[in-house]
Amino acid sequence: MWRNRLRLSCDTEGKLSKIWDSIRRHIDKRYRETEESCDMQVTHCFSTNSACFTRINDINDELLVQAKTATEREHQMTLTQAIKTHPKAVGWSILISAAVIMVGFDTWLLGSFFALPQFVEKFGKPQPDGSHVVTAAWQAGLTNGALVGEIFGLFLGGFATESFGYRKTMMGALVGISACIFIQFFAPNIKILLLGYISCGVNWGIFQAITTSYASEISPIALRAYLTSYVNLCWVIGQLLASVVLRLMLSVNGVWAYRGCYAVQWFWPIPLIVGVWFAPESPWWLVRHGRTEEAANSIDRLVTRARSDSNTEQKVAMMLYTNELERKAAEGTSFLDCLKRTDLRRTEIASVVWFTQAFCGTALIGYSTYFYEQAGLPTTQSFNFTLIQSGIGTIGTIFSWALMTFAGRRTLYLRGMCIMFVLLIAIGSISAFLINKAASWAIGSLLLVFTFVYDSTVGPVCYSIVAEIPSTRLRAKSIAMARNVYLVGSIVNSVITPYMLNPTAWNWKGKTGFFYAGTNAILMVWIFFRLPESKGLAYSELDVLFQRRVSARKFKTTSVDPFAAATVQQETIL
Repeated sequence: MWRNRLRLSCDTEGKLSKIWDSIRRHIDKRYRETEESCDMQVTHCFSTNSACFTRINDINDELLVQAKTATEREHQMTLTQAIKTHPKAVGWSILISAAVIMVGFDTWLLGSFFALPQFVEKFGKPQPDGSHVVTAAWQAGLTNGALVGEIFGLFLGGFATESFGYRKTMMGALVGISACIFIQFFAPNIKILLLGYISCGVNWGIFQAITTSYASEISPIALRAYLTSYVNLCWVIGQLLASVVLRLMLSVNGVWAYRGCYAVQWFWPIPLIVGVWFAPESPWWLVRHGRTEEAANSIDRLVTRARSDSNTEQKVAMMLYTNELERKAAEGTSFLDCLKRTDLRRTEIASVVWFTQAFCGTALIGYSTYFYEQAGLPTTQSFNFTLIQSGIGTIGTIFSWALMTFAGRRTLYLRGMCIMFVLLIAIGSISAFLINKAASWAIGSLLLVFTFVYDSTVGPVCYSIVAEIPSTRLRAKSIAMARNVYLVGSIVNSVITPYMLNPTAWNWKGKTGFFYAGTNAILMVWIFFRLPESKGLAYSELDVLFQRRVSARKFKTTSVDPFAAATVQQETIL
């Protein structure tokens, strides 16, 4: 029998009483055939000198026990057990994350279109020799237009997700992207094409604000790294599909060579809208909005009903406790609150981790087809290399799941950066000292190795880190801010990289590797001193570590019990 003595603060009595009534109704429903009816006694705020206890003291004994039990069970759960008990969570996460395939597909198209003769002939500038070239200014303009749209979309997605939930926001963005593709498809000139990319960018930003956060909120600790890093695999799948479509369209004459690529994007929205309509809302979002009974129903939809160890009420208790723990540390949930107290450090970590993706040398991957051409490879071989590169990226992301099983996030991030630093130095050195066909092939091969290392370490691990580090109450907004920092870095990249590679501008070619080796080295220093290890930690445990201001290098070895303080305080009251 559940006998609960819920201690309420003077100013939150009605709200928490309503929340616990919802939990009690859910428990009664689940156990009404096998358990006696649950009694609930509400004990009013115990006060001394008319002072009310803080919210963390308002958590009743039973709720505290259930929250601690749920956290311990998640720690004890193996990967196999997590897959068996949460197959639906895996399926829903894969479905929602599939929206990122569209982002990877279209952004990859744009970088490759600069080397597609049919696209260049339509939107490029005529040269004295009769050829056409999309100038470095317009290359940067198109890329930056999409990035500016994404920045706006990320902020919009952060607000909309907090107000309307993940499902409604995602469906709205899917409807929007369906309309915006028409602008790209029918663009008569490069100015209208720019408008199309800005419009699509808004929806891409919303996708990026939702997918990582949703995956982290519906998965247990054992699955968290795999489902969040799967978002990176969706990027790579989109890039691979774009490479395949581009290779097939290479022999098509006229505007349909690139219009056919744009048309493929209409395949995704309708199936995704139908799937998202039936998807469960994030239980963490429902708890934050006081809808605990719906949160319990959502949790039930994420687990296998046939199994008796789904412990729904314990999970709701854990979410309630974590939410109250974070409310004690920070009251607000606005973008500004991401820059206050301990959340400032958490936002810094998420932001620089994502910024690292932009300046670790991945710009060469994004412009790989164009880079291969400028390095001396024929157009057909450049597209072949790009196709191989996308396939290697897919293999690398899958391989990262094996690495994350045994190694921590911090370890993989730092070692991946070290290896990429060496590869960038090698690419720059070959370009600087060797000028022949063999050198071109060597540079192309090294970039393939670079792609594998990136997609095995920094690429997918980034998504796990940015999903785990923010507080649960600010996760969607923290991820939006962090992603925008990445996009600002990408804007800088998209301005300078075309000039580095373009023969009509700086014409650095492979020597661009030296520049990114320098930025890589600077970021490695930050990673060593500021990036903490988050593998295997519950959200409440991360809250305590950040509140105690534990050094990044000591996160892995510092033991914390997020329930200890509340337990001691309640024992004192009793």
